[in-house]
Amino acid sequence: MIFSAAQIASLINGSVEGDPNANVHSFNKIEVAGEGQLAFLANPKYEDYLYTTRASIVIINQSQQLKEKTNSTLIRVPDAYSAFAALLAKYQEIMEQQLTGLQENAYVAATATIGNDVFIGSYAYVSEHAEIGNRAKLYPHSFVGEKVSIGEGAIIHPSVTIYHGCKIGRNVIIHAGAVIGSDGFGFAPQQDGTYSKIPQIGNVIIEDNVEIGANSTIDRATIGSTIIRKGAKIDNLVHLAHNVEIGQHTAIAAQSGVSGSTKIGNHVMIGGQAGIVGHITIADGARINAQSGVSKSIKQPKAAVTGSPAYDYTSALRSQAISRKLPDLEKRIQELEFLVKQLSAEKV
Repeated sequence: MIFSAAQIASLINGSVEGDPNANVHSFNKIEVAGEGQLAFLANPKYEDYLYTTRASIVIINQSQQLKEKTNSTLIRVPDAYSAFAALLAKYQEIMEQQLTGLQENAYVAATATIGNDVFIGSYAYVSEHAEIGNRAKLYPHSFVGEKVSIGEGAIIHPSVTIYHGCKIGRNVIIHAGAVIGSDGFGFAPQQDGTYSKIPQIGNVIIEDNVEIGANSTIDRATIGSTIIRKGAKIDNLVHLAHNVEIGQHTAIAAQSGVSGSTKIGNHVMIGGQAGIVGHITIADGARINAQSGVSKSIKQPKAAVTGSPAYDYTSALRSQAISRKLPDLEKRIQELEFLVKQLSAEKV
């Protein structure tokens, strides 16, 4: 698709400097963009590329002062990075709106309810009594179990598996290979050393505007629901165990794991490879550093922790600073001990 500078400016509330009829058909980074492509400048360290780029259109901040003439048509906005992200989202939305209908070899059960303008890709499988909302997209090889509901505008990428009874909200994005609603890790130890499986009869509820990364797994509850509140962002390769609750607009980075029945508050940020034990609570706004091991509840809102076991971030930095000085401290102690011995010998 081709867009003019004037059309783009109207989408992002920008002002055009240069040719309003300049056209672009694709996006690229400012340092490599060519004719017919759109780029943006938000980071000052890339400013030199503004004067050498071959991009037809460049989105820049309103505050950007030009040091020399540019060859590109410019669109000024308050925040170039946010405007570019919004433009990409709009472009993706336009492209996905073109995908509708049932592709060859897709299966939809007779009792399933399918909304308007839905896309179901080849070899996707929609089970009995499932409900698919308007404008939802199910890409090839995705599986939707019995009585699953998927909200309006949701995007289910290839090879996603959604087990029976789970509920997916509006505008949710689930990336390739994710598994929603597999059994929680529930086993009762027996006297003979074996384990008896505890049936997992709950479900998973994912509220509106949540994004789930590729190959992540969210277990169904033993009883009740595992819940991901609206606006939460879950990275790739994240595991959320049974009966976990994730608060609104919380972000969890890749390879993190949250054990069963833990409740995480709103606007929490969890770094990559963090591990959180079960049956604890994490207060709103908490920040958990990458590779931290959280073994007890964080009760103070907006607290920052690091380490394993995790503890106060500022205290941890002080401890790290002291640990780097330990060799020098040891040397000084040895020198003091030597002096003490000399003084003691002199007194004798």
